[in-house]
Amino acid sequence: MAFDYEVGDIVKLKKKHPCGAFEWEILRVGADFRLKCVGCGHQIMVPRTLVEKNTRGLRKKTEEK
Repeated sequence: MAFDYEVGDIVKLKKKHPCGAFEWEILRVGADFRLKCVGCGHQIMVPRTLVEKNTRGLRKKTEEK
């Protein structure tokens, strides 16, 4: 399943972070992704191929106006 990744979306990954959270906010999209853990706020850079392989769900950002 191909997902359309955009900045601000929440991605659910296969493995959980040591803090216990499965969800990450996308801060940067490109050849690498910058992700921020929803649970503790830790930021990481991950290659696109790993994110695409380990994605289990994608929640689009909500438009707040």
